[in-house]
Amino acid sequence: MHGLLDVVLLLAVAVLGAALARRLGMLSPIVLVVVGLVLSFVPGILNVHLEPEVVLIGILPPLLYVSALETSVPAFRTNIRPILLLAVGLVIFTAIVVGVVVHLLLPALPLSICVALGAVVAPPDAVAATAVARRIGLPRRLVTILEGESLINDATSLVLLRVAVAAATGPALNALQVGREVLVAAGGGVVIGLLGFLLFGFLHKRVRDPLLDNALSLIAPFAVVAAAEPIGASSVVAVVVTGLGLGHKLPVLMSAASRLQMSAFWRLVRFLLEGLVFVLVGLQLREVVTGLDRPVAIVAGVTAAVLGTVFLTRYVWVFPATYLARLVPRVRRRDPSPPANFPAVIGWAGMRGVVTLAAALALPLTVPGVPTYSRNLFVWIAFAVIVFTLVVQGATLPAVARRLRLPSDDPAQDALAEAGIQQQAGRAARERLEAAADGAPEAVVKRLRRLVEDRTNSAWERLGGDERETPSQAYGRIRQEMIDAEREVFRRARDDGRIAEEVLVRAYRDLDLEESMLRRSEE
Repeated sequence: MHGLLDVVLLLAVAVLGAALARRLGMLSPIVLVVVGLVLSFVPGILNVHLEPEVVLIGILPPLLYVSALETSVPAFRTNIRPILLLAVGLVIFTAIVVGVVVHLLLPALPLSICVALGAVVAPPDAVAATAVARRIGLPRRLVTILEGESLINDATSLVLLRVAVAAATGPALNALQVGREVLVAAGGGVVIGLLGFLLFGFLHKRVRDPLLDNALSLIAPFAVVAAAEPIGASSVVAVVVTGLGLGHKLPVLMSAASRLQMSAFWRLVRFLLEGLVFVLVGLQLREVVTGLDRPVAIVAGVTAAVLGTVFLTRYVWVFPATYLARLVPRVRRRDPSPPANFPAVIGWAGMRGVVTLAAALALPLTVPGVPTYSRNLFVWIAFAVIVFTLVVQGATLPAVARRLRLPSDDPAQDALAEAGIQQQAGRAARERLEAAADGAPEAVVKRLRRLVEDRTNSAWERLGGDERETPSQAYGRIRQEMIDAEREVFRRARDDGRIAEEVLVRAYRDLDLEESMLRRSEE
């Protein structure tokens, strides 16, 4: 019971912290980390010891899964080169450079365990990237690249961490053993992910009950993890592959009711888990600080060196990776060079999160034959990287994006594309209507024709640049007033005992769905 109350209290802190962030106009991850930092030094409130398995198996899979579900596979495929350069190349580069720097400062430590620390601090966090990038309205392509990077880089980091720890704590690994380890982790993750996509795609296709569909969706990431872990495959890769496949095929796998319910369900899960994650990061501070067993000067020096290295290596990698590939004429024709402010923002958006801390907690307690090894120091460095990148880079990213004057996505272009496709969709709907209208009352056919015409006209009206109220806006405003009046009549009838509660619930559900459509049109 005590553990359950702790969970409820943590969720309450996460919700209140998110509400405070919205009131202050700040990014919620930053506020939640600071709240967790403050609470960690208040005795008797929350004393939470974070086990790495809780994050890597309990929290990360559903967050990665929902991010993958919402990722556009065509956009992901189009940007696969920059995504892989960041998610694989940059992680390996950062891990090696950080490892060399720490080894030079602490020469008594083997290079392999220093590289393990580099692998811990190398990957920007999926949760932080998604929460910050979407909140500040970065251009769509930058968001796709950052989200794609954060979906894959955890797998690169964890595989590299596994290899580095094995090299530090066991017999030396040769190139063949390292290759086999990478193949099993990455290749096995892809295979398990594809099998998960096929299995849950098969089940979603045949289930029509929205509740069962949502239950399957909740089970999917944990089932994939449970299949990947025993064979040494990367559970991160497996979850991402399953999520990308199901998200791409979702329109043909699930009913409309299931998709609507699943969208609301995962929004709530993401909101609660993201808040919980950042509060947990902050709450670990007291335990991390009390565990330090090195002189302050050494701790400060190594920490500062790692922070500077993590920050600089991203820029050292991002600019050449952006422009050198475009020296190839074919690449340059297909993807012209972006302005310098694009890689500048990508370089600044390197926020780390709870995965870094969980990976640090998974480091070995001791390294055979290395008495100078200090796991507590490594955990502190990981925590310092998280706090610095979240609080400093995350808090200043909106200002940096504004200062660099990134061109925003043109809503007029989106509206024009939507209107054109809506016109094609309307034409297809009218053709299907004429084919299916035999025997239907003429009044019904006319009403359906009018509905198609109104939807097409509404899409074109959004292209207007004047301030006058469009017919669709007038319809939405007046219809909202009518819906409010209808709700009041049903509520009074229920209160007077003239209708049963079930009747009220059905009427409200229909009116709520219609209102949600009106609000969607307004947005």
